[in-house]
Amino acid sequence: MEIKEKTAARTWIEKNAHALDGWMVDAFTSFAARLSDKNKPFPCVPAVAGFALDQIQYAFIEGGEAAGSSFASILKNYSGNWRQYGPYTSLIVFSNLPHFEGGIEDYEQLFWQILSEAGSLDEEDWPADIPEDPEHPLWQFCFHGEKYFVYGASPAHQKRRSRHFPYLMFALTPRAVLEQFSKDKRKAERTRASIHQRLAAYDSVPIHPELKQYGEKDNFEWRQYFLRDDNGRPQTCPFAKARNKNRQKPVF
Repeated sequence: MEIKEKTAARTWIEKNAHALDGWMVDAFTSFAARLSDKNKPFPCVPAVAGFALDQIQYAFIEGGEAAGSSFASILKNYSGNWRQYGPYTSLIVFSNLPHFEGGIEDYEQLFWQILSEAGSLDEEDWPADIPEDPEHPLWQFCFHGEKYFVYGASPAHQKRRSRHFPYLMFALTPRAVLEQFSKDKRKAERTRASIHQRLAAYDSVPIHPELKQYGEKDNFEWRQYFLRDDNGRPQTCPFAKARNKNRQKPVF
């Protein structure tokens, strides 16, 4: 199997590392080290479980004009198959940007540009039960009929270590997976408490005030997707603006 525009499990990558580009091996190895660290546990408890159970899927994209279309192809593939991977599945997409140098806001712009470009290539209608306005508390990123929570990390993050990674990284978790976690209220509360406790120990800045629960009146999902080291953020959702424009010229 070729890895281009497809997803692969941990065991496949470990077995076929010799056939992958060096940056792909480096990205996966860095991710694996972080998710398996027992001395400083990664804050997202479900992600750690998904890694250990080999239910996470991985994909790799090169920066440039084709980044958005590659991302869209990968996400379409995952959207049609995620239910077979297990209850702790997520999709991790690593992006190679060898010639890019920038700060957090520059990576933030790239994050939204790739996500928006992929969104513009979605072949399915936006789900009827999800508002298209990101300023609505029930809005969330959708693709190929599936609803997702999206997490972004970058090399520019320093203080918010939970968002630091050597490559621009996207983590997409189906909303149905998150809803399954929440069915057991007591377990969900314990998991959230554990995540917050780990975040406090992992990052050198306080927990971001935008980390709230989906559906709460004062929660806006897009604000959680790419958290800066400080509490700053764009005034309006970049995805909303980009969806109304034609293809943007890549800045990376």
